[in-house]
Amino acid sequence: MKVGVDPLLCEAHGECMSILPEVFDLDDDEVLQIRGGELAPAEEALAERAVASCPMGALRLSR
Repeated sequence: MKVGVDPLLCEAHGECMSILPEVFDLDDDEVLQIRGGELAPAEEALAERAVASCPMGALRLSR
């Protein structure tokens, strides 16, 4: 499973970072950065929670 972001929708609220900081981070310009590659199986449930918590609906999961 992978996680992605629509940069046009993301407003850098940081909800995803508070749930899964190993995957999500804001750079110095407050642009969301997502660690590349597949999520570890142990991260998938937290990633689903992070996607659901995004107030802008900017995150998505794909297989």
